[in-house]
This record gives sequence, structure tokens and C-alpha cells, in this order.
Amino acid sequence: MINPSELEEREYLEEIKEKLLLAIRRVNDSVKQYSAELRQSKEYIHEHQSGMDEADMVAAGQSINRMASIGESAALRKRKLIKLSSSPYFGRIDFAPDNGQELPVYIGIYTFTDETQRATLIYDWRAPISSMFYDFELGEGWYTTPSGKVTGRILLKRQYKIQDGRMDYMIENAVSIHDDILQKELSKSADDKMRNIVATIQRDQNAVIRNETAPVMIIQGVAGSGKTSIALHRIAFLLYRFRETITSKDILIISPNKVFADYISNVLPELGEEQIPEMEMEELAADLLENKYRFQTFFQQVSELLEKHDAGFIERIRLKSSFEFLSKLNQYLIYIENNYFTFAELQVGKTIVPFPFILERFKAYHRIPLLKRFPEVVKDVQNFVRDSTQRKLTGQEKAKIWEAIPRMFKMNDVFDLYRDFYRWLGKEDLFKTKHGGVLEYADVFPLIYFKLRLEGLQPFDHVKHLLVDEMQDYTPVQYAVLSRLFKCKKTILGDVSQTVNPYSASSADTIQQVFPQADTVKLLRSYRSTYEITAFAQRIIHNPDLIAMERHGQVPDLIGCQSNAEEVEVIKKMIAAFKTSGYHSLGIICKTHQQAKFLNDELKSLGVHLLTADSTAFKEGITITTAHLSKGLEFDQVIVPFVSSRNYQSDVDMKMLYIACTRAMHQLTLTFTTSSPANLIPAFS
Repeated sequence: MINPSELEEREYLEEIKEKLLLAIRRVNDSVKQYSAELRQSKEYIHEHQSGMDEADMVAAGQSINRMASIGESAALRKRKLIKLSSSPYFGRIDFAPDNGQELPVYIGIYTFTDETQRATLIYDWRAPISSMFYDFELGEGWYTTPSGKVTGRILLKRQYKIQDGRMDYMIENAVSIHDDILQKELSKSADDKMRNIVATIQRDQNAVIRNETAPVMIIQGVAGSGKTSIALHRIAFLLYRFRETITSKDILIISPNKVFADYISNVLPELGEEQIPEMEMEELAADLLENKYRFQTFFQQVSELLEKHDAGFIERIRLKSSFEFLSKLNQYLIYIENNYFTFAELQVGKTIVPFPFILERFKAYHRIPLLKRFPEVVKDVQNFVRDSTQRKLTGQEKAKIWEAIPRMFKMNDVFDLYRDFYRWLGKEDLFKTKHGGVLEYADVFPLIYFKLRLEGLQPFDHVKHLLVDEMQDYTPVQYAVLSRLFKCKKTILGDVSQTVNPYSASSADTIQQVFPQADTVKLLRSYRSTYEITAFAQRIIHNPDLIAMERHGQVPDLIGCQSNAEEVEVIKKMIAAFKTSGYHSLGIICKTHQQAKFLNDELKSLGVHLLTADSTAFKEGITITTAHLSKGLEFDQVIVPFVSSRNYQSDVDMKMLYIACTRAMHQLTLTFTTSSPANLIPAFS
């Protein structure tokens, strides 16, 4: 065994740092060399371009592009080496294969090979051999390579905490991830960005990350289970595993909002991968509808549900979020194809084109979207007339056919057909537009589905993997649209307990009806909050399957006040205490935007910042926002104000309260204004 003692491990760390420093110097020289050569080549072309022919110019351009690419690769390697020098590795296993020599395997974020010894000194956490660090205790172990399974025994496991090139501690452990390490990591303060979790990946999480075969992976995870982080690590693994065929630009993330996209933006670069394109569902909708329609956003829909109780609005949302509704859309599309033709022959000059011929040609193009078949049928009718008359058609005759064929179909506009769908359904009152013709959010994706089926939409063939977060907030119709637009592999994740609109929620089971080929994984252990906070949140919405992490802390506080003014003063005192607490982030999470804006006006002199639907970045410090916008975020400390039974009474309200409480990592306080205990929410009485 090499480095049996902690002292020898510390000495070995210094050796590795020295080798990394030499490697950085070598790659730095390469970067300088390529930069100089690139500059010289550009100068040469500039000076001699008048005497160069086209072939010379093309060859010179290709040479410059090649040098630039090599230089960029060298610069990327330099950045990775610098990052490694700060924290070279976090784990070690000693593995003795059945048919081979014992091998010490140090595991870090990237691979590091000593070019002089031609030996791998640090293995990338995504490498096949590294999987044993997460999956096995001491004793028998195995890993899979492209050439087959390698079996053997794990003789040693260690974990390290190395920061700024210094080893803080080393723990020798017999299980996958020692609880002490996990507890230390979970006890840290929350940053303004999500962190990578390569040092603390658990066995069940590792199985999700390394699943290469699932065409669709659905991750149903409880609040604080790390599902988003796991999904991002899964993307990093796939980029590593299939690096010859997929790059970061080939992946798309559907994220709930710009703030969340900013919050997770650090993870993949930390893991050595480029930033990945992301898009909100509303951006996708506007793009697909070519900005022809104004529509309510999902945030506005939820805000309306929280601020008003319109039974008709709720009924429209509930219906349009069901599988039955998707089935009715499909039934209507079949119905119009079979019934919306005017049964009439077409006379062109002296030639009569019988209707059965027109209908037969129309049905012959069943693979083409319905409203896009007319040009093909027009060509066939023109050929029919030409064959009958044995002459070319006149311009007038062609124009008559072009005009007549589309008119044989009852309607030629997607929006008109969508509106007609409700007449066919016998429920015309279920389609309502807002002032100025603004579409309700529940109508946006059904309209897109009609456009897709009736006119066709260009599929996103350049996307090779789609990641959809907050899966519970999307309806069967939305998933039907995604299924048709994105033919690639998918990772879909969320938590039905955290839906902000219970009238349109989707669970893993319902999503699997759209993607029957999906692998579904349920992550039941919650890591974010202390045991006490998790138990408190369970009183709001109980999940019998949730397993709370045994990390203990302060019991959540319930503070009653006599007036709103007193409640604001209590919050001011908590802000003052937070500023001296050592915590980095405090979230003040309200039910509605109006409440958040009111508190922001009252507290803005204390250095708070308001997070709204228009915000694009998440900042460390004191944040005031709504439960809806806080989804996916976490804070060291959370204050939930105005928690009276009058403010939180409906199903939507209680979902919001659950989301707000489960954002807290270490400390949770709820405040309310009441002159009577009866105003307290029953779950807390």
C-alpha cells in the first residue's frame, strides 16, 4: 500500500501539487506558442494576401482555424489543471482486480496523467473505475468498461477535504460516503450558486447519474433530495461518456425562470463542462407561435389563482391539464379530417375532377400535417386536368385550382379550428381570452399542439438531450408537444409535492403515460433541511415516503404579532440578527408578489433585494420573493411572513407554504398577525 499514514498522504499531496505545477507551466508554454504562431500567421496573410490565390487563402484559413482550436484546447486544459491544483482529489480507493495488481485510485473532478511516467495519477469522477467509490463498501467490487466487467476487491477507502491546496482532513471509511463528510458538507452555508456534489454523491444518486441506456429518465425527488444537482451531474457524465458524439451545445435545459437558470449556472463549469443553452417554457411557446399571439405566463396564471378564486378559471385549467383533454384534442383532429370537407366536384374548363379523387389524394398525404397537404393535392389535380386535356393549363386554370382546393376544407386557420374545437366539444364557455385578446396560459400549448398537428413545426433535431426541470408544473399536452418536437433522449425531474398549481400538476406516473419507455427513479431522502425543518414541513403536506436526513438543528419558530406594523418590526430584528449570524443567505418568502413588494418597500433600507418574475440573477444576502419563484433555490435561513389561516387556506396556498418552508437549510421562522389563536393554520395549532 502506498501512503498508509495521514502524514504520508499529506506528503503525497505536495508531490501531486508539484507535478500539477509543472504541467501548468508546460501547457502555459504551449498556449503562448500557439498564440504567437496564430498571430504570425494572421500577420503573414495580411501582408501577402494580394499575392495569394483562392486555394492559398482557403488553406491559410484552415490552418488558422486549426491552430486556434488547438490553442483553445490547451487553454481549457490549463484552466482544469489550475482548478485541480487547488483541490486535486477528494477520494481514494485501493482496488485489487481478480486478474491484476492492486491499484490506488485517487478520484477528483478531472483526470490528471503524468506524461513523464505515463501514469494516471487522478481519475475523473465520471470514469468507470471511479463508480466503485460511490457504489461499494470494502470487499467485493466491480466496474464496467466498454470491453467488459472488471471484478475484484476494494481494500481501502479514504476521503479528503482539500481546499486551496491544503488538506483540511482525511477520513478512512468502510462505507460509500462517510456520514461525517456528508454532515460537514450539508452544514455549510448556502452560496449564490448551486455547487457540485461529486464528493458526496450517494449510491442511489450515482445510479441515476450513470444511466446510459434510458431513452427517458424521470426523476421524482422529494424537496431537498438534490434532484436538480443530480440531473446536472448526469448531463456532465453523459458529456464525458459520449464526448465523441455530443457536446454541451447539443443539450437544452427547460428551466422554470431566468433566476433559476442563473442559480444552477455554476455546476457544469465546475465539472469542466461548457455552459448549456437553456430556455423557459414561455420562450419556447413564443418561438413556436412566431410571436403572433399574446398570452398569459405561467407565473401570471399562478398569481391569479392566489389572488382570486374564480371557479370558472380553475375549471378551465383543470380540464386542459388532463389526459382526457389531450384525448379529446386527438379525437377532434380525426373528426375534422373526416368531416370538414365540402363534398363537391371541381370543374376546370370542360374537365370535371370528381370529389372522390380529391379526397383520395388528400388522404394519400396522411403523413403531412393536414393544412400543409393542399399544395400537394393542387399539384395532383393540375396533373389530372393536364392528363385529361392533353395540354398545359392556363394561368387562370391554375389559379382556380389553387383557390378551390383549400376552400373545400371548412377552415384553414389553426386558431379558428382551436376555437371550433370547443364548439365541437359542446363547451364553448371553456375558451375565454383576457382583455385585448390575451390567451390564458392553459390554452397556449393546446394551440401549439394544434399548430404542430395541423401545420407542422420544425423539430429540434440539433438537440441530442433535453433536460426538463419542475416536471410537475407541465401538463400532458405540454409533454405531448415536447415529445413530438424533441426526438432525443430526455431527463425529466421534479416533485409533485412542490407544484404551484395543483389543478395542473403532473406526477412521474402521469408523465410516464406520455413516455411509456421511460425509466422512473424516486429519490426519497431529503438532504437540504435539518430534521426539525423537514418534520415541520411534513405537517403542511405529508409525504409518507420521505426520509429525513438526521442532521439536527433549531426547531422552527412561530411568532405571533398584534399588527402588520409589529410583524414588520419583528422581521427587521431578525434581519439584524442574520447580519451577525455568519449565515450567507436569508430568504423572506411570501405567498404573493404584492406581499413581497409590500415587504420590500418596508425593508429596502436594510439592503434587501426583491426577486421578481423579471429578475435574471440570484444574489447572496437577503432576498424577498414569492414561493413560486423560490422553487429550486435554498437559503441558510428562511422567514415566511403573514402565515395566518386567512392568508393560507386553499390547496394552492398550502403548496406555496410547503415550498417556502422547504427552502430553509438551517433555520426557519414563520410570522403572523393575529388577535386570536383561531387565526393560526390548523397544522400548527
